[in-house]
Amino acid sequence: MNPHSRDIDWTPPPKDPDRPADVRRILRLFRPYRWRLTVVLLLVAASSLVSIASPFLLRAILDTAIPHGRTGLLSLLALGMIATAVITSVFGVLQTLISTTVGQRVMHDLRAAVYAQLQRMSLSFFTRTRTGEVQSRIANDIGGMQATVTNTATSIVSNTTSVIASIVAMLALDWRLTLASLLLLPVFVSISRRVGRERRKITTQRQKQMAAMSAIVTESLSVSGILLGRTMGRADSLTRAFEDESEQLVGLEVRSDMAGRWRMSTISIVMAAMPALIYWAAGIALHFGGPTISIGTLVAFVSLQQGLFRPTVSLLQTGVQVQTSIALFQRIFEYLDLPVEITERPDPVRLDEVRGDVSFDKVDFRYDADAPELTLSGIDLTVPAGGSLAIVGATGSGKSTLSYLVPRLYDVTAGRVTIDGVDVRDLSFDTLSRAVGVVSQETYLFHASVAENLRFAKPDATDEELTAAARAAQIHDHIAGLPDGYDTVVGERGYRFSGGEKQRLAIARTILRDPPVLILDEATSALDTRTEHAVQDAIDALAAGRTTITIAHRLSTVRDADQIVVLDHGRIVERGKHDELLAMGGRYAELVRRDARLAPSDAQPATLEKELAAVEAAG
Repeated sequence: MNPHSRDIDWTPPPKDPDRPADVRRILRLFRPYRWRLTVVLLLVAASSLVSIASPFLLRAILDTAIPHGRTGLLSLLALGMIATAVITSVFGVLQTLISTTVGQRVMHDLRAAVYAQLQRMSLSFFTRTRTGEVQSRIANDIGGMQATVTNTATSIVSNTTSVIASIVAMLALDWRLTLASLLLLPVFVSISRRVGRERRKITTQRQKQMAAMSAIVTESLSVSGILLGRTMGRADSLTRAFEDESEQLVGLEVRSDMAGRWRMSTISIVMAAMPALIYWAAGIALHFGGPTISIGTLVAFVSLQQGLFRPTVSLLQTGVQVQTSIALFQRIFEYLDLPVEITERPDPVRLDEVRGDVSFDKVDFRYDADAPELTLSGIDLTVPAGGSLAIVGATGSGKSTLSYLVPRLYDVTAGRVTIDGVDVRDLSFDTLSRAVGVVSQETYLFHASVAENLRFAKPDATDEELTAAARAAQIHDHIAGLPDGYDTVVGERGYRFSGGEKQRLAIARTILRDPPVLILDEATSALDTRTEHAVQDAIDALAAGRTTITIAHRLSTVRDADQIVVLDHGRIVERGKHDELLAMGGRYAELVRRDARLAPSDAQPATLEKELAAVEAAG
């Protein structure tokens, strides 16, 4: 069994929303900021304790200072109440500053962790996942946790401290009224837990719907999507599809906001009515000869009671919010827990210089571990340093897949791919990225200037190096003729440039990278013949002195290769030089005949006649 291979399961294990491990994992996110949180908790506790003093100061004013005309004491108590308010406010501002900073740092850590994890994923993941889904996880899911991450810890500590302090103070004033006030709290807690579970389920559905809508926006409002929609006359249908998805989101948003709203409102009504009930109970007790409660004590108790109920309601709402956010955390954790298929060894091999010898040794490959058939089977190939290999075959024969094994965009299922005798799985990522350059048919350019796109390959490249690379790729004159030269913004995905110009920019970028091994994946197949000739000249300049593996659709671009192999259903069926394969009269000769018949009118007639004659002679 190949020690490097392993089965990959892209589906994370099912999550239990109530599992303590999830809560512990969330708490671990705050571990790097525990000292800042300690300061916040101390400020919160101090603020809560200071605020408890106000009811006692109020009782002294009502029962002592005012009835006995003690103006000095009255002034002192009034100043104490003002000082309490000032201290509480200052502590509140400080705790908000620190807690918000910590919360935003945690969100930054989550965003960075998810992005870094996605950068490690293999190409297979992105071929199976919609771009909008990925963007939604980073933007919507993490953004939806902002309030919870920023305020939850402060809210829990602040409100818990206030509740405990209020209960102790209420017991000190009158234990009978305190017990009466606490009777309904267990009922309230039970109601809030049920509401939280209901909202968590709705939140999971809502985030999935937001991801679906984000995927539609990403796909249909890109330059390619707009072009396709307009040219196919599907703009109205795309709009209707978006409206349908948005309509579903409306329903989920309303359900989310209204879930348990009446039950929570009932709690608020009951708590708002409690002061009236306390006044009523005290009056009835006094009327029937019960214990006498002073006006100051009664007002102070009601004030403390509100100091108990407000944080209690806040705690219940925080509990609901936390349960709702667990669904968001779990969606983020699903991405963080995805298995990374392409990994670097703990002690990777680092090569200071790469000659460029490339070898495929009994290589098998399949995309899915459960697939019944191999995509590539029994591939044995050697390309010496500085040599050239062309891979040809029908669509779906495995040409691009074979080339993607060299830069480890995929890992082999069996066998091995080596560079200078070292298995590419044993090389460091840095060595591999320096060793292998890829120019594909799908040229990707960032929405940035020409210079910034070129420097993506070599951030420290000088202007002279940029110019030299552009000249080698035969694109410098065109760039120099633009109004802003190398500072010209290429536009979304390079749509301000033609296909041939984009290809030459990609070639210039690869020249700047200067890799010893070059993969050309049908780099000219989408171009017209005249543009192809210009790009081919740039490719010839790029390939000079490098080990070159060319995936060819048009065989005219590979006739001079040192070695040509023909793939069919993932197997090598023919190999040799151009003339040798023509003389065999096999699959390669059939492909040449096809190219000759489909050649555009501006192709070189003499070349076509020569190829046709050779094929006929071989037949």
